[in-house]
Amino acid sequence: MLLVEATWKEIETYLLDSQAIVIPIGSVEQHGPMGLLGTDAMCAEVVARRAGEIGGFLVGPTLALGMAQSHLAFPGTISLKPSTLMAVVQDVVASLSNAGFRHIAFLNGHGGNIATVTAAFSEIHAQRSLQQDLDNLNLALRSWFDLPGIRKLLADMYPKGHGSHATPSEIAITQHLYPHAKKMAPLDPQIAADGRFTDAHDFRRRYPDGRKGSDPSLANPEDGAKLVEAAAQALAQEMVRYTNK
Repeated sequence: MLLVEATWKEIETYLLDSQAIVIPIGSVEQHGPMGLLGTDAMCAEVVARRAGEIGGFLVGPTLALGMAQSHLAFPGTISLKPSTLMAVVQDVVASLSNAGFRHIAFLNGHGGNIATVTAAFSEIHAQRSLQQDLDNLNLALRSWFDLPGIRKLLADMYPKGHGSHATPSEIAITQHLYPHAKKMAPLDPQIAADGRFTDAHDFRRRYPDGRKGSDPSLANPEDGAKLVEAAAQALAQEMVRYTNK
């Protein structure tokens, strides 16, 4: 069930049996010469929705904008400041917990969100502790690429050239979802360099086409379909314990 396609009465009825919801969260940022700007949000959303179908739990609206400052030197990137993203997460959690949700899982598609969302969780729990709020509230952050079994699947699919940004796995998922938007571009070198960086301008200087350690030409829609199903099954299995009171 999708929250945005339900009425408030249907949500009220849902809460009688389950207090769990998954919120997809991603980013709008450059993904190299072949990757769509909305890749991270698209990946999180499709995995969450498919998992919701499998597990019968509620899926909320996608938080498409994330903390993407390291990509701001590339046109099209839209980044929230960490303080802004923390405020958004805190307001989403407050709204849902006020309605009666007690397990709120964020399914993430962008590594740059992890530290900020985790910090937002700490703020939420600290405030609730200070207010002596005795209602249990379980908050979880899971990245689709770190769900059980996914890292091994990625290693099997892409033993070389997977990398850490503009990866063939995430681009494969968007090719599966939006075949009409499949992009091709020459890659030089075929596998991009990888390593550390400081800010957005240093990122672009070190990785001029936006890739980090990846060869996105390895992507194909068939891999994307397999990844979506595998990640969705893993997420649904993790959510089982929370779908009933």
